[in-house]
Amino acid sequence: MKIVRNILAVVLGLAVGAILNMYIIDNMQTAIKLPQGVNPKDIESMKTGMHLFKPKHFVGPFLAHAIGVLVGAFMAARFGASKNFILAMIVGGFFLMGGIYMVCILPAPIWFSALDVLVAYIPMAYLGWKLSGRGK
Repeated sequence: MKIVRNILAVVLGLAVGAILNMYIIDNMQTAIKLPQGVNPKDIESMKTGMHLFKPKHFVGPFLAHAIGVLVGAFMAARFGASKNFILAMIVGGFFLMGGIYMVCILPAPIWFSALDVLVAYIPMAYLGWKLSGRGK
């Protein structure tokens, strides 16, 4: 029964984290408008318009990644039956793979790619585990 609960906790963490990630990215565009002609739902539009992005345009994606992982890892660790640290790191690892994929396909500035990959995933998964109360 513990294995099933752990699997469900990871699935819950991934789902909640992904939904939150998408929600933040979609809603940050109302606060910080993207450059004219850039469609965030079209990868080719993002690639061709990336040179128009200023540092402020990277706030939303970074927050979406970091908060999505933080909440997802928290959920996995909080609701898992055992090995809560590992469950949180699994969530962080899945999101990290997605982040590395995006770094590979989008020509974002090096500073953002490094910050995103180094800070938004594994450290946030660790923090989510600690905040879950299971990190004692």
